[in-house]
Amino acid sequence: MQLEALKWQNFNAYKQLMRTDKPIGTLLLLWPTYWALWLANDGLPSWDLLLVFSLGVFVMRSAGCVINDFADRKIDGSVKRTATRPLATGKVLAGEALSLFVLLIIVAFALVLSLNWQTIALSFGALALAACYPFMKRYTNLPQVVLGAAFSWAIPMAFMASQQQVPIIAWWLFAANLIWTVAYDTMYAMVDRDDDLKLGVKSTAVLFGQFDRHIIALLNIMFLVIMIAIYQAVEATFWAYLGLVFAACLLVYQQKLIHERQRENCFKAFLNNHYVGLLVFLGLALSIWLS
Repeated sequence: MQLEALKWQNFNAYKQLMRTDKPIGTLLLLWPTYWALWLANDGLPSWDLLLVFSLGVFVMRSAGCVINDFADRKIDGSVKRTATRPLATGKVLAGEALSLFVLLIIVAFALVLSLNWQTIALSFGALALAACYPFMKRYTNLPQVVLGAAFSWAIPMAFMASQQQVPIIAWWLFAANLIWTVAYDTMYAMVDRDDDLKLGVKSTAVLFGQFDRHIIALLNIMFLVIMIAIYQAVEATFWAYLGLVFAACLLVYQQKLIHERQRENCFKAFLNNHYVGLLVFLGLALSIWLS
């Protein structure tokens, strides 16, 4: 009985390490992937593409969380938000975390093998970005830019898998999502800014300082402008713009939440971005289906 209890405890620790109990990261990665799939296929993609990319998003996000906690295992215990993570508490050992990361990468690569060779080649970029991002906060105040690239890499992959090419519109979508990711992950970093300053951890929240809210607003405006340009290029209909209007309202609401820079409200603003991604997707899907 004690051995079974120990195994179950380890299983739960691995789940926590993969953030299966916190799907927000998966959703923030999933919606832009769906934007790309729907645009690249002018509507609903084939079921095999949809399955591969949906599972790939979950697996790669889990792998990213594992390697992130491995990189932060010596500092997470000193940060209020991360003090109970499995590596920080010793529930999972560093070697076990690395083994889990390798296993997840193997699973992700097995999924990609069902796609064309060009997409397989692009997948190595996704692996490089996922593996290096957690360590960037030691060397640059712009780790959120690397995260933005990692969270956007599925976009060119979706176009390549669908069209055997990555058109310029895909790179504009990549840029829009990267900018949006930097904005919402800066909100996330604002939650930990006091702890990060003490520990010497770098982030855009530290870099932007008192101008954080203003720069987030500017980034979100840039995101909206690029999305409008994309909609014009693909001749999107009223529904796409309506989804973007509702998304813009949420971005304004987030500014209200982070105004006083309170930890809880900054985290709430970060979580709210899931609905931004969802609204953009619904607008795009309706625009294509009803055109």
